[in-house]
Amino acid sequence: MGHTDLEVSVMGLGGGGASKLGQGTGKSRMDSVAVVKAALDLGINVFDSAESYGTEEIIGDAIRGVPRDSVVVSTKKSAWRDDGREVKASEMEPALDASLKRLGTGHIDVYLLHAVTPASYDHTEAELVPELRRLKKSGKIRFIGVSEAFEQDPGHKMLARAVADGWPDVVMAGFNILNQSARERVLAPAAARGIGTLAMFAVRRAFSGPERLREIIADLKARDRLGPGLDPGPEPLGFLTAAGIAESLTDAAYRFCRHEPGMDVVLVGTGDVAHLKDDAASLARPALPPEALSRLRSAFGAVDDVTGG
Repeated sequence: MGHTDLEVSVMGLGGGGASKLGQGTGKSRMDSVAVVKAALDLGINVFDSAESYGTEEIIGDAIRGVPRDSVVVSTKKSAWRDDGREVKASEMEPALDASLKRLGTGHIDVYLLHAVTPASYDHTEAELVPELRRLKKSGKIRFIGVSEAFEQDPGHKMLARAVADGWPDVVMAGFNILNQSARERVLAPAAARGIGTLAMFAVRRAFSGPERLREIIADLKARDRLGPGLDPGPEPLGFLTAAGIAESLTDAAYRFCRHEPGMDVVLVGTGDVAHLKDDAASLARPALPPEALSRLRSAFGAVDDVTGG
């Protein structure tokens, strides 16, 4: 993963999103632990959570007894409070200690500042990053990271600044077929600096809901943001499945991200073991054919203001 010494699986299991390892869909704690253990069995070694997800303890339970150096534990600390106030440096270590306790570990491999916005970047860099560097020296954190608020910042203004400033070891960026703008704004400069990358939002509602996909594409066309190479009809991405290129749009979406140059880990979120195995199968498949990639890049290359949700 970038210039770190972390050897990572190309697929990581995220503990957030709508599913929250199944906790968001009514699954039992035991069911959620079973999903994490199934991921371990599949060879997945990257597990991501956050203080706000409520899934750190589940991941901790699932990896208990597993050699610690065989898993990469990533979690996040919000840079702002629920009341909108920016977090102070003095609040970082107590939050980190609480995450360590919930995860049942002595260190976090990647500790990210969570959903940092362009407006909060200056405070984050000036006050929180120095504290994270101190905590890294203490051994509680191995590597420092930052994730963006993709819904509010789909053009990656914050991450572009963070990568240019060079302080993160790892960045978490929104990237998918419908918004590929991270390619030039985040992934390429991150690779040049040896910064590791995690992809979130690879699959969004548009890839499982045909009506939502049609709405997004119709809107892009109306705003003259849709490039050539795509038929904005009833099944605008139908060529991916009709020609046997992909098993489904979800399959295509994961493969699109997994084989993107500069992308280290693609995060998936699920509370279902069968779904997890389907996602793993997609991420193990080859890259989409060059002609399909060319059409997708041509169609969505100018898009930087949608997320696919």
